[in-house]
Amino acid sequence: MHTVAILALDHVVPFDLATPIEVFGRTRLPDGRRPYRVRVCGPAPEVATEVFALRVPYGVDALAQADTVIVPGCSERAGPPPAEALEALREAAARGTRLASICVGAFTLAAAGLLDGLRATTHWAAAPELARRFPSVDVRPDVLYVDNGQVLTSAGAAAGLDLCLHMIRRDHGSAVAADAARLSVMPLEREGGQAQFIVHEHPPVPGGSLLEPVLAWIEDNLGRDLTLAEMAARGGMSERTFSRRFRQQTGTTPLQWLLRARVRRAQYLLENTDHGVERIAAQAGFGSPTAFRERFKRVVGTTPQAYRSSFRSGPAVT
Repeated sequence: MHTVAILALDHVVPFDLATPIEVFGRTRLPDGRRPYRVRVCGPAPEVATEVFALRVPYGVDALAQADTVIVPGCSERAGPPPAEALEALREAAARGTRLASICVGAFTLAAAGLLDGLRATTHWAAAPELARRFPSVDVRPDVLYVDNGQVLTSAGAAAGLDLCLHMIRRDHGSAVAADAARLSVMPLEREGGQAQFIVHEHPPVPGGSLLEPVLAWIEDNLGRDLTLAEMAARGGMSERTFSRRFRQQTGTTPLQWLLRARVRRAQYLLENTDHGVERIAAQAGFGSPTAFRERFKRVVGTTPQAYRSSFRSGPAVT
């Protein structure tokens, strides 16, 4: 069972603390099993919030047994994070533990030196202060969350829900995450608005799914003119069976998954290469630059050029 440890420091924000408790605690696999064990940890047996005191059942030493550590934000009344908490976070990072922050919890990760050289986000109102205090962190104030692989950060309030659902989808696929989203009365992935700023390394792929080899093959062949018949044949199924199982295991249709995979491939190319729109459109599998621009704007909410201007980082990779 995957252990999620939530670090509760003095003056913790109750909303930030409750979000991962509820989302991970309610998650169920298709057979009814609970995939997550949730533990609230802290440097003291009791911490204060702005309106009540909270008993903490586990010390920071419990972070050593965690698979994921989540750091909620603390109010402005909180002082510097305790040294023992920062050291426990550093040790967890050294072990390869997944670390995530909600809202201004990013300040604690930054204080531990765990965001140096990484893109990160926090509540938009606190983003300038995060950038000022930690200049080695690439602060992105307009995003919902940033996934750097081992270290993840989210913006304020509801963005913490987005981040938790994203981690569940990474762990167990879109179907399990979609069920968790329904329990939270949340969309699994927001459309439009700030959706263009969500940073994904790859389109979500359900680990261990029967469709996983097909999805990997689709990603490897995004530049081709893929059809539903070809994808179904690759999976050894009829088109009808393939479409049904695809929706069950990914939470979307084959066409929508393919289009989003192509858009995300385009996002990567826009961020990391100097390729023109025509070349990126071909590499990502769009029929024409016009079709690429229209689909990108519809899914991402901005133009390819505007996206490149916002997210281009470092030297080009050609």
